[in-house]
Amino acid sequence: MQADIGLIGLAVMGQNLVLNMNDNGYCVAVYNRTVAKTDEFASGPAEGRNTIIATRSIEEFVAALKKPRRVMLMVKAGDVVDRFIETLLPHLEAGDIIIDGGNSHFPDSVRRTAELKQQGILFIGTGVSGGEEGARFGPSIMPGGNAEAWPAVKEIFQAVAAKAPDGQPCCDWVGEDGSGHFVKMVHNGIEYGDMQLIAEAYQLMHSGLGMPADEMHQVFAEWNKTELDSYLIEITRDILAFKAEDGTPMVEKILDAAGQKGTGKWTGINALELGVPVTLIVEAVFARALSSRKQERVRAAQLLSGPARSFSGNKTAFVEDIRKALLASKIISYTQGFMQIAEAAASYNWKINMGGVANMWRGGCIIRSAFLGDIKRAFDKNAELDSLILDDFFHGLIDTCQDSWRRVVAEAALLGIPVPAFATALAFYDGYRTERLPANLIQAQRDYFGAHTYERVDKPRGEFFHTNWTGSGGNVAAGTYNV
Repeated sequence: MQADIGLIGLAVMGQNLVLNMNDNGYCVAVYNRTVAKTDEFASGPAEGRNTIIATRSIEEFVAALKKPRRVMLMVKAGDVVDRFIETLLPHLEAGDIIIDGGNSHFPDSVRRTAELKQQGILFIGTGVSGGEEGARFGPSIMPGGNAEAWPAVKEIFQAVAAKAPDGQPCCDWVGEDGSGHFVKMVHNGIEYGDMQLIAEAYQLMHSGLGMPADEMHQVFAEWNKTELDSYLIEITRDILAFKAEDGTPMVEKILDAAGQKGTGKWTGINALELGVPVTLIVEAVFARALSSRKQERVRAAQLLSGPARSFSGNKTAFVEDIRKALLASKIISYTQGFMQIAEAAASYNWKINMGGVANMWRGGCIIRSAFLGDIKRAFDKNAELDSLILDDFFHGLIDTCQDSWRRVVAEAALLGIPVPAFATALAFYDGYRTERLPANLIQAQRDYFGAHTYERVDKPRGEFFHTNWTGSGGNVAAGTYNV
């Protein structure tokens, strides 16, 4: 008996993905560098499954695979992936496929696709989202890389992937070289933004309205029946109801210092490199960074004053305002994320189906939500859509939320409650809908101190001018370029 696919790396995600593949009728060979972990898996979760083949050397592992060999790596991103590839290569043949299912940075997948192609090996870099539950019962899978490899893994990936409400698999080919891991990176950035927005809604209710956890639990339970229906709203509902050993809310016992593993930061850095205004994700990353400075914040709280004001309005109405502000801001977060994917596709020569990306996120992944179906419909209707908020459905939805959104940001400022994600989402919206921004003054300043030139509203785009602002600077201008 030979295996349909092999998987290296038997941590929780790897084990659950193997069991998922096996449940769907595929024979899977497994290998782990620490042999004891292979033995534990074979005698534990995989016990009695005759179509899971436990191997204890790379040679035995490769020999157990059907040709073309399909090898999936579920190991730590970075050098570990490269070391396993180097170990595998002497045992593989032209046409065999290596799949990196970890959280690799997309430039690594670009490099690996090119390097392995030179050796006749096909490479897929795929994002896998959904955590251990998703891996076990259906994750969102975002593969990209060498397109020749896709037919050989399509059936397996789409069988084990989550299914959208209409039955479509939450997995399809993303595009060339690093595009799969790029889309996963942006997914994680949107995840950062969604989590920060929900946290700000929680703080407005907790600190601004004095609502206890049980009451907030009820609010989130109701919100999950609206357009906000999503995995993150669902788990927030459950978290707020969970009690610690002493019967008090567990959430209140958790230190307010958020961690991060880097994918949100990667999204922000890439947005800066591409010149895409992904403001909400960047604010969410910075909010985590600020939260980590706990000791400084404790000292600052004793020294720095804020407004001596409490909320005096209608609490029920304001909770509804918060819901609408959360919805509008969430739309902005996805708008910015899809802008970044579109800009990357243009810059890196990837052919990415934006509606297909939305479909991959409809189930299995952390940011799955009801309105991803609406995003898919928007891009299916207009594949060249510049921005989600230009779609009739989404700008109509924002219109119904706009007054609430503004009240929430204003009230938060008056109460001294930080809402960086809500506020930057609103600032982006106002900037995007403003025909004339003050960048004309910035261009004048740049030209004044550095002769960087500017374009004029009464001349064709692409013509650049310089003014001798002081009368003594001369008429020599610097070269015009944008980073």
